[in-house]
Amino acid sequence: MLCLMSEPEIALLLSTYQRPAHLRRALASIALQAGVAGRMELIVTDDGSTDETAAIVQEFARTVPFPVGFTTHPHKSFQLSRCRNEGARASRAPYLLFMDGDCILPPDHARIHLEHRKPGVVMAGDCVRLDQETSARISIDTIQRGEFQNIASSRELRRLQRQARASWFYRLLRHPTKPKLIGNNVGIWRADFERINGYDENFQGWGCEDDDLRFRLRHSGVHVESILPWTHTFHLWHPNDSSLPALWKQGANVNYLLRKGRLTRCRNGLEKRPLADLAIRVIGQPNEPHAVARLFRGRFGSRRAVEPEVEILFLPGEGRFSGQAECNVVVALDDHAARSSLARRAHLTITSPAADSLDQIEQALAAVA
Repeated sequence: MLCLMSEPEIALLLSTYQRPAHLRRALASIALQAGVAGRMELIVTDDGSTDETAAIVQEFARTVPFPVGFTTHPHKSFQLSRCRNEGARASRAPYLLFMDGDCILPPDHARIHLEHRKPGVVMAGDCVRLDQETSARISIDTIQRGEFQNIASSRELRRLQRQARASWFYRLLRHPTKPKLIGNNVGIWRADFERINGYDENFQGWGCEDDDLRFRLRHSGVHVESILPWTHTFHLWHPNDSSLPALWKQGANVNYLLRKGRLTRCRNGLEKRPLADLAIRVIGQPNEPHAVARLFRGRFGSRRAVEPEVEILFLPGEGRFSGQAECNVVVALDDHAARSSLARRAHLTITSPAADSLDQIEQALAAVA
């Protein structure tokens, strides 16, 4: 829908896939957002739906006084990170609010996020989880009358209250990893999101993409605070995705999340960074200097940054890691070097008896970064 307005201040980025009934109700709640006239835009980020999702968004765009955009791509697997990055690229506002298409919003939700935004802070939230019977009773009419706001169970409300208190305590203690981010209610400055290159699209299937985003944001200096004392969303029931594991630790993405040597600015994010874009420093003088010369022959980053992302140490050879890089790599040119204390302390050890196995080095770096 075309409309005359100033640049929006907040972009609502709504992710969806093959749930048109949920999407209609989510959109109905977005149409009722108060206190943000002329300040809001909406981007629906679709994961390749083949149902009426696109038509629903198109029809909705004709009925509301704010810009509505739509992104999609062929569906291959659950690609939530890709959806969110595509939504960020398609939007204009300096502040992003990530949401899910199975959640409905109270009418002051966007306004509250705008009022509580802070420089260098990402606002983390959560939702009231509604059961199947309760979700079925929520219609567009009940949303427009505001009746859904009083339908949450006391148990769910107590859970969110405990979570809000815990978040305040974590902030008081300056906890290094909490509170967590839950992607259906995250407010973040575009500049902070772009600084870490957005979501890592290597996360496909269920889970861990929000944990990874939180780790990298914190490493970049962005703090996490809770929006729960002021607002929360309402999650409509639906069957779980087939990629949801019985236990978190069994998830297909867990090993990748917990890998050593994570880069703050991921490679497969908003921008697709080739290995040549990495700031790499070679430490010391290896006993096989021709290996270094071949390594930097256009296939890897050769920017000698003051704070490199990756440091590579060839062993045997002279030198030690500086402690400045996010990813320390040992290239062990013989078996003895592979068993050294430096190799054990590195984030990644590459055993390369041929001394210059570039393909092996490239594959290993790509797996980490």
